[in-house]
Amino acid sequence: MTLLPSATNKPWWVLGAGLVLAAAVPWVATEFVASVALGCLMYIALATSWSLFCGATRYLSLATSAFFGLGAYASATLLEVLPWPLVILSGAAVASAVAVLMGAAVLHLRGTYFAVLTFGMTELIRHAVTFVEKQVSGTVGRVLSVVPSNETVYLTVLAIAGAAIATALLVKRSRFGLALAGIGADEQRAQTLGVDTRRAKVMGFALTAAFAGAVGAAMAVRWTYIDPPAVFSPFIGFQTVLIAMIGGAASIGGPVAAAVVFSLLSETLRLQLPYGYMMVLGLLLILCVMYLPDGLASLWRRKAPASREARP
Repeated sequence: MTLLPSATNKPWWVLGAGLVLAAAVPWVATEFVASVALGCLMYIALATSWSLFCGATRYLSLATSAFFGLGAYASATLLEVLPWPLVILSGAAVASAVAVLMGAAVLHLRGTYFAVLTFGMTELIRHAVTFVEKQVSGTVGRVLSVVPSNETVYLTVLAIAGAAIATALLVKRSRFGLALAGIGADEQRAQTLGVDTRRAKVMGFALTAAFAGAVGAAMAVRWTYIDPPAVFSPFIGFQTVLIAMIGGAASIGGPVAAAVVFSLLSETLRLQLPYGYMMVLGLLLILCVMYLPDGLASLWRRKAPASREARP
């Protein structure tokens, strides 16, 4: 019997330590540093939850901004009538319900067709929300007058990011995770082996959407005014995909590390070179596709076996 943590428990120790350290940021750092950390946590949650489904199944979804925007609008609508935890859960539930409907309609497609359709449906949702806003309130957008404190928002996004990583770890080691990986490897073969591929895909897509909706609900209060172009911005969806792919969509640590690096890069380059950040992001994506198709995570996966072989 040993009291040392096993290799299986190591990710949980790392996750717990990271959450404890990150939780102290609003009280020990400046407001600017806390704001940057909040952006890191937002993209950690989005990229990790996106990879949970898309990295395993190899379905390229461009619908993240739709789920984020739906969560933001749910938050803006319910913030004055529901407690804060229920607002976050409502954003997740609305996004997940829409994902089930969207997934049932388009998850029989793959590749370019699936990516284009998810982007098209995102634009459809954005214009539908705009239309409803004009018809109901007579204006496009909502003013958020009652919002929780910055510390509450930060800890909420931290909890969502931690839950996304924990869920990814659990799913990866479960039968459900094996089903998603089997779909990514060979969907027809997985179906032949008895996997209900349609159900697994819809469930995975809805799970991804739930986290994006929760993040949108939490981040909406960072603005005093939201409108469809802001919260349904394609930039949010594209950056999530790029971060996940550059970090390594099939891994868990890759998107987390990439989200931190690129959030810091964005804050640095946007002030000095407004278009430099997107150029760097695009260049890294091209290099990864050409030389590291499995993302930056493949670098330390290659080093790990080499270091084990080198041991006497």
